[in-house]
Amino acid sequence: MFTSLLAAQLWATSKLPSMLAVLTPLQVCPVAPPGAQVQADKLSGYVLWGIGIIFIVGVVVAVASIAAGRIFHSPHASKAGIVGVLVILIAAILYVILPSIVSGIMGTGCIG
Repeated sequence: MFTSLLAAQLWATSKLPSMLAVLTPLQVCPVAPPGAQVQADKLSGYVLWGIGIIFIVGVVVAVASIAAGRIFHSPHASKAGIVGVLVILIAAILYVILPSIVSGIMGTGCIG
């Protein structure tokens, strides 16, 4: 009963809408600490170059597998090399597409 009387009194004095306005969450946007962006850029660059090298090594290994399969008359090695090239191609396409999908889902990164 006390809570209903208190709510009625607050509503009657029109303090409730102003109290609700105070309780609404504000927009919170994360900010990196000073100097952290340089390290994040360096780490992103290392990851970018590392993945590019892995793609190149994967293509070389897959093509070598195809060639070895042809030279040694092993159809299984040739098929594995072809599958390897296709998997690397699909991974490279996803590597280009997925960051934009994640960015679209995350938005600006602000909460509220």
